[in-house]
Amino acid sequence: MDLKPTVNTDPRRILPSVDRLMREMASLAADLPLWAAQNASKTALDQVRDQISQGEYSPTGKKEILKRLTEQAVRRARRLIQPHPRSVINATGVVLHTNLGRAPLAKAAQIAVTEASRGYSNLELDLETGRRGSRLGQLEAKLIALSGAEAAHVVNNNAAAVLLALNTLALGKEVVVSRGELVEIGGSFRVPAIMERAGVRLHEIGTTNRTHLSDYEGAIGPETALLLKVHRSNFEQRGFIAEADVRELAELAQRRGIPLVEDLGSGTFLDLDSVGLPEEAHAPTRLRLGVDVVCFSGDKLLGGPQAGILLGTRSSIEAMRRNPLARALRIDKLTVAALDATLDLMLDETRAGEIPVVSGLRSSASDLEPRAQRLLEKLGGEIGAGWRARIQASEAAVGGGSLPEHRLPGWAVVLEGPHVGRLARRLREAPTPVLARVRDDSLWLDVRTLADDDLDEVVSAVAFGLH
Repeated sequence: MDLKPTVNTDPRRILPSVDRLMREMASLAADLPLWAAQNASKTALDQVRDQISQGEYSPTGKKEILKRLTEQAVRRARRLIQPHPRSVINATGVVLHTNLGRAPLAKAAQIAVTEASRGYSNLELDLETGRRGSRLGQLEAKLIALSGAEAAHVVNNNAAAVLLALNTLALGKEVVVSRGELVEIGGSFRVPAIMERAGVRLHEIGTTNRTHLSDYEGAIGPETALLLKVHRSNFEQRGFIAEADVRELAELAQRRGIPLVEDLGSGTFLDLDSVGLPEEAHAPTRLRLGVDVVCFSGDKLLGGPQAGILLGTRSSIEAMRRNPLARALRIDKLTVAALDATLDLMLDETRAGEIPVVSGLRSSASDLEPRAQRLLEKLGGEIGAGWRARIQASEAAVGGGSLPEHRLPGWAVVLEGPHVGRLARRLREAPTPVLARVRDDSLWLDVRTLADDDLDEVVSAVAFGLH
């Protein structure tokens, strides 16, 4: 009979306590605030426990694990005390980069946000009468002027716009939508899930690749509240496909006495034929074709702040304004200020190019080549041993789930050398982080999304990354 005591060999037993880890952190980084050190210590320990449980990490001793955890926790604590979000330089060429905050605001919009935030404002006060006013009154007037809509409303994003429209116009009833348009947008949000939360019943029609006008006509019944068209903004269908023409859909909806609502995803008021943007991105055209309500994002092709723009008939928009959800989904004073300034620039065609997204989309390859040459010249003295820089014709996506098949031809400075992945990481660690593309074992700095005053910062980040 073996009387030796059983030894617990669970490697998690050698993990330090939170207090022990924090003392070790203090010896390396005494300037860290207590809250950041506590958070980083707990997170680091939780992560290592999970790795051990899943067999992904086997510590060999207390000293090794303490050293590793301390370094990991200090790095996390340093990140926690950085401002968030931080300003970064976008050298990917993707104009609407979702991970980088999508549309950068025009300088006029930045100034408007600063002014709105520095003190009190007349957000909901009519200065002429001294009585309560509308926070969206001026925005609505400008949106109507730009689109030709009867009325307009603004909520905090486009998913909220779809939710408000469906909940207002079809609560408890059926909404007819093509199977080919039941899309999933960023962050795993799906159109059917939004419809369910809006309190409407989904009536799918057609097939994944083909839906005809007759499918809509056959689906309309006593419980049908509206027809919904969703633009496939983050993917394209090719081959044996078919979809109903919007003009015909609008005529059908009018004939049957129900509204047609179209979620554009990305919409604009500007004529962007010069860069080949399709007709369906132009909100005023959709309204002229007979769509009752169109909605789209404010921080995509519009180039403004995050918002959901709703344009349509007076009766539909007024009903949405009266919906209690409108209060929960409303925009704040900073969004009002940024959007108001952006719309002012759109109303003056000579100033629309001040909106960074508009400028980024309109810039041709010939416009961008001189900027790439200037960046190459500035980088000349910063390329280390074993590295070579050259300019190369480039193509970039619009981004932001907008127009997935549309490519923007331009120019990039390409860096070739050893450890490209390390250089990309070091650029992200620079005092002003720079985000670039890694492609074909090279690092691409696409100048479409670089302003002229970004070039020196990019050179400094490259020098930081190579030395």
